[in-house]
Amino acid sequence: MSIKKRINHVRRKVMNSLTKNIGQSYTNPTIDLKNKPKIKKILISRPNHRLGNQLLLTPLVQEVIHTFPDCKIDLFVKGGVAYPVFENYEQVENIIQLPKKAFSHLLDYGWCWVKLKRKKYDLVINGDKNSSSGRLSTQLAKAKYKVFGDVNEEIKSKYEDCKHISKYPVYNLRHYLKQLGFPENNSNVPLLDIKLSPSEIEKGKQLLKGIVDNGKPIICIYTNATGKKCYSEDWWETFYNRLLEEYPEYTIIEMLPIENISKIGFKAPHFYSKDIREMGAIIHNTSIFIAADNGVMHLASASQTPTVGFFSVTNPNVYQPYGNGSFPMDTKITNIEDWISGIDSILKK
Repeated sequence: MSIKKRINHVRRKVMNSLTKNIGQSYTNPTIDLKNKPKIKKILISRPNHRLGNQLLLTPLVQEVIHTFPDCKIDLFVKGGVAYPVFENYEQVENIIQLPKKAFSHLLDYGWCWVKLKRKKYDLVINGDKNSSSGRLSTQLAKAKYKVFGDVNEEIKSKYEDCKHISKYPVYNLRHYLKQLGFPENNSNVPLLDIKLSPSEIEKGKQLLKGIVDNGKPIICIYTNATGKKCYSEDWWETFYNRLLEEYPEYTIIEMLPIENISKIGFKAPHFYSKDIREMGAIIHNTSIFIAADNGVMHLASASQTPTVGFFSVTNPNVYQPYGNGSFPMDTKITNIEDWISGIDSILKK
């Protein structure tokens, strides 16, 4: 483990120990169940810089907007990726952006926490119950109502999918609002969504034609991932060749990472973009997206494209793509025949 990773590991352990009990002493104000509280100014906290974690926040933001259509939302995040992710969310008014590297920008880092304290909200929501910074920011923010996101046994017993990192905050918010006198909401949890506009989708269609234009529907793969989540070149070569064999009526293209790496040796038509929304628009115009668990997998899901996610390290119950026919494959307990069968359920339905 590098020195940097060791420092971050120690930092996380210290923060967790300092913040694990935050919110336990918090008690809700006395509620008059005949008069629902008026909630318009809302803060949602998810101070994490990774693309996947910001995309996984979109169901909670949609839930808040659906529940409070006239609300204004501030987001407390880290890094700049939240800007393109929530670009088309009209109710998102302000994004308080912690610098990605706190120690390199201490003044900016401190100023963000000051801004957090200066504004008064009606409701503050911690977007991840396991986030130390999320719990701390929820504690420090000024608000009458606060959702820290603690594990609730009633939610665990009622919802089999409550382990999912996108779904639990929604279930937790619904449970909290029910206690405040709001009607119970048993509708499906919103899907990940970056709200691509019709013009963005059309642009993605034209860009896709520039990559390949043979009239065939398209399978898009992404062969990169971080650390142990990344599958080997042999693994991807075997899988790619099987896709070619099974789906000759489709064209297979590969989306490349910033490192310009291809686990199949650039054998398929390929493309690369630094623009998150452009990437999503291209993916939206494909028939299926296939990748290991990573942020681009969540981007595909948020682009409303059927997504297959391969899992070997992380827990699919927590991070799996869902909706639009999407599904996970735990490669520790499945094989290539299972993967093809699952893909058939999308492409040959």
